[in-house]
Amino acid sequence: MTALVKAKPETGLWMQEVERPDIGPDDVLIRVHMTAICGTDVHIYKYDEWAQKNVPVPMVVGHEFGGVIEAVGRDVTRVKPGMRVSGEGHVVGEKSRAVRAGRFHLDPDTMGIGVNMPGAFAEYLRIPAFNVVPLPDEVSMEQAAFLDPLGNAVHTATAFDLVGEDVLITGAGPIGIMAAAVARHCGARHVVVTDINPDRLALLEQVCPTATPVNTAREDLRDVMARLNMSEGFDVGLEMSGAEPAFHQMVAHMVMGGKIAMLGLPAKPFTLDMGSLIMRAITFKGVYGREMFETWHKMLAMLQSGLDVSKLITHRLPAKEFQTGFDAMLSGKAGKVILDWRGV
Repeated sequence: MTALVKAKPETGLWMQEVERPDIGPDDVLIRVHMTAICGTDVHIYKYDEWAQKNVPVPMVVGHEFGGVIEAVGRDVTRVKPGMRVSGEGHVVGEKSRAVRAGRFHLDPDTMGIGVNMPGAFAEYLRIPAFNVVPLPDEVSMEQAAFLDPLGNAVHTATAFDLVGEDVLITGAGPIGIMAAAVARHCGARHVVVTDINPDRLALLEQVCPTATPVNTAREDLRDVMARLNMSEGFDVGLEMSGAEPAFHQMVAHMVMGGKIAMLGLPAKPFTLDMGSLIMRAITFKGVYGREMFETWHKMLAMLQSGLDVSKLITHRLPAKEFQTGFDAMLSGKAGKVILDWRGV
């Protein structure tokens, strides 16, 4: 089969012919229809320090996908061939306390599809049947291709009650933009999104026109708050940027007792004024991936009840034109880039 492979320990990815995966008794074989390029894939493409530590070479990459079940293992009963599906990209073990308590997303033995086990940028993908998520009729295959990052946005945005709250989101990347749409869908009052990239803020306005974009290189956040008649600060913060200046700005503009959910991964450690955080009773929650499988239920329900993030897709390409897609991602101007594997 044809697959996109991290074939060499250097910058780039290579389209190659590899063996079609065999499935075990508890596995499912999926004919991949569409995939989306993730920031993680860009790290792997560049083969940066993180990728060098975590991605064995060669490796079929990719973990955001939608497809149709081709075959199931002999012990699989929950799903069957012909079903439209996506799937959870974190494959968990069986030994940890978290897994045995049903908190699968907290398993320290988690492995990642397309990171340290063969991934979805291929004609066929093998994953455990446990990880397979059937798609409602209302969810298109294009949407299925980026349910993984939508799940990150939903997990972060629903970390705290948003009904009637004022929400600050730092970072207008695809997940930050989706989080803005989710926050509005969940009943937030004001949703303010900060970034310094005008292209990302313009995309935010297309996907979630009721959010307030703020280019912090040109506009003071206090002025925006005054315009919105916010006298005290933001109730909930969603940190999506991984940038220290954005994090400090968020903390400075929270209400007393404010709550912050953090998804963005910093390139290096932040400095913290712990005394200020303690005296202002700020609550922090780290967010990793998706809750298995409550987040999947919530995001599919949101899509069925009117959440629309389809305008986040900026590029639709045949899989063989993957380089164009990665160039778009590297430019910093792309939203979600969809690769179609049906013609490969």
